[in-house]
Amino acid sequence: MAGTWVYVDHFKGAALPASYEAIAAAKTLGGPVTALVFGEGVEGLAQTAFHYGADEVLLAEDASLADYRAEAYASLLSKLAKEQQPDAMLFPTSTRGREIAAMAAIDLDSGVLPDVTEISKDGDSIAATHPIYAGKLLSKVTVSAKPALITLRGRAFGKPVADTSRSGNVTKVAAAVAEGDLQTKVVDYATVEGRVSLADAGVIVSGGRGVANNPALTPPAEITDEKEKEIWRAQQGFLMIGELAQAMGAAVGASRAAVDAGYIPYANQVGQTGKVVSPDLYIALGISGAIQHLAGMRTSKVIVAVNKDPDAPIFKMARFGVVGDLYEIVPALTKALKERLSK
Repeated sequence: MAGTWVYVDHFKGAALPASYEAIAAAKTLGGPVTALVFGEGVEGLAQTAFHYGADEVLLAEDASLADYRAEAYASLLSKLAKEQQPDAMLFPTSTRGREIAAMAAIDLDSGVLPDVTEISKDGDSIAATHPIYAGKLLSKVTVSAKPALITLRGRAFGKPVADTSRSGNVTKVAAAVAEGDLQTKVVDYATVEGRVSLADAGVIVSGGRGVANNPALTPPAEITDEKEKEIWRAQQGFLMIGELAQAMGAAVGASRAAVDAGYIPYANQVGQTGKVVSPDLYIALGISGAIQHLAGMRTSKVIVAVNKDPDAPIFKMARFGVVGDLYEIVPALTKALKERLSK
């Protein structure tokens, strides 16, 4: 089966928006677009894939696919690709998408082009652009191997529009590995309610080491260790940032320095070793702008920076910059936003 395949990444039937962005990107390559939907009770996702542009859907529903497990998903993907020979396979640049793409590449004796921000057809090959050197440069490469395995950066290809009148052919396929042959088992999930996903957020408010720099905050008397006092101050600062984010319907991010210092969990980290994001608006509070952090957010549409240091590198990236104390600016901004939105 020639054409382009798109892996629909989902959790319990809730697809990542980047999956539908990938379908829209696949349409620009020409030829039929086939969506891959694996899981249990996910037939509704097949219909939604048609709405976003898929021409066909390969649907695998089995108890062994109810939870994402790399060996089950990658084995099925590789088996189908060997049988039907697609020209290219696109994946969202998510944790699951990158993992299954890498494992399938080994099975198919191919490679993976990661975190692509532009893609187009170049004769019989595919031309793709992706950041290199921590995002300082953009590299344009041509992929002639088939199938070409490519992961696409979320929000880099625009928001697709659904056409609910579209439909297509659903082909049901069997799982590749029986439940008894799988080496892993999902026991439970730990979820955090009410958090906006960094990967999907249109607006992100991030804090750095500067969030801890408020000597006016007095820790409780039982906290005597200086490091613990610093962490406590930073945590109060991130509560303030969270209030601003909530007022904007935004996600809360953080620099690696803030995460390493114990101010906020790793799940909030934006950067080369954290989440790579492309929001419409990125607000950096108390973030100096180290290369590692810039690599994760430099493709944001608009960057706003607040920092006491007028020479902070983040100002070179920001469209708008404010030199000042974030503990004075953020509460005032939050208040103004709440007043404006209440009207």
